[in-house]
Amino acid sequence: MNVKDCKVIVIGAGVSGLVAAKTLEEKGFCPIILEASDSIGGRVKTDLIDGFRLDHGFQVLLTAYPEARKHLNYQKLQLQEFLPGALIYKDQKRIKIGDPLRERSFLWSTLFSSIGNLSDKLKILKLNKYLKKKTIDEIFTTKERTTLEYLKEFGFSDGMIDDFFTPFFTGIFLESGLNTSSRMFEFVYKMFGEGNAAIPREGIGAIPEQIFKGLNSTTLHLNTKVKMVRDGEIELMNGEVLKNDYTIITANASSLVSNLRGESLNWKSCQTLYFKTPARKIKEPLIGLIPSNKTLINNIFYHTSLDNKMPLKEELLSVTLVNSASSLTDELLIKQVQMELSRYCSIDQTTFLKMYHIPQALPNLSNLQNEIPPSETRLTSNIFLAGDVQLNGSLNAAMLSGELAAEAIHETITQFSF
Repeated sequence: MNVKDCKVIVIGAGVSGLVAAKTLEEKGFCPIILEASDSIGGRVKTDLIDGFRLDHGFQVLLTAYPEARKHLNYQKLQLQEFLPGALIYKDQKRIKIGDPLRERSFLWSTLFSSIGNLSDKLKILKLNKYLKKKTIDEIFTTKERTTLEYLKEFGFSDGMIDDFFTPFFTGIFLESGLNTSSRMFEFVYKMFGEGNAAIPREGIGAIPEQIFKGLNSTTLHLNTKVKMVRDGEIELMNGEVLKNDYTIITANASSLVSNLRGESLNWKSCQTLYFKTPARKIKEPLIGLIPSNKTLINNIFYHTSLDNKMPLKEELLSVTLVNSASSLTDELLIKQVQMELSRYCSIDQTTFLKMYHIPQALPNLSNLQNEIPPSETRLTSNIFLAGDVQLNGSLNAAMLSGELAAEAIHETITQFSF
């Protein structure tokens, strides 16, 4: 079969689906994307409200991600980079710590901070050196244990774990027990050490937008909900049946394929609230952390601390909650967050903008992988799976999985062609 005559349908216009379409195009296909919602991006979206760009959840791009480097043009995204550190609110103090090897201004504040002891700070340097030498493939073949077990085995003190690692990685893993696989910890820590955390000037949603704008022979259908996927056909919710040769499913495969029904996936959730404030209490592009299990707030960030050149009279503050009280109404939740901002961060005069409840923020996975043979993305003779759920919960995995599924289809068609 000639690839140009092969009808490939990708279900889902998130990052995985868009990269799958991009890879298919590079191999000569003219794919079709079916998206249930009215816009692309999946879990990676940005809204424009009151002149502010609000991401659906506090999300950052780690510039060291290999797949991001392959599929994105960083210069055109106009990435705004964070400083490699954090501001920790503890005992009514603001304690600034960071990587002095990458940002010299962190040297004295980190060395003499009350976060961790001298041994902890030496172990940070040891961990950086260790992970710099360790390849990504080696990380994902190392025996798994929890991140908490990993940190304890590495020799970090309880104080260092409680005051830095737990609040910082709770915001990344979206769980406060550090039960996430040590493979993910090593991977993320390595990526932080080899690149920068950044947000595109137009918000995180600029990432899928850039990939989509680079597509030339892909057809996109929005507001198109799929009911069932079978070999050779796709049934839509409106009763229409589409005939095709191959399908790539990037999300919710268990609800679309009959032999997967009942195989549900657990998700980690979070909530992100945005506020306007008259002034910034954190002048630098640093994330603020509250190392307490008694607060709703995990982290805060002033998006206007980035070099966004937006002529705004007010500052934009995001607040991320991981272990929020489900018993609270939205109104009470907002008031509680404002109270905590005032009490722990001395941030007053906040005007609520918007809250995002994100029930499916990250897949809760075990046996994390970085890469699999393209053939392992194949579910049936005609159906292939993509999405970060196939590998690990990261933007890098989302891109890679879409690429692998597209390559698997190409291999299937060409392996017997002469």
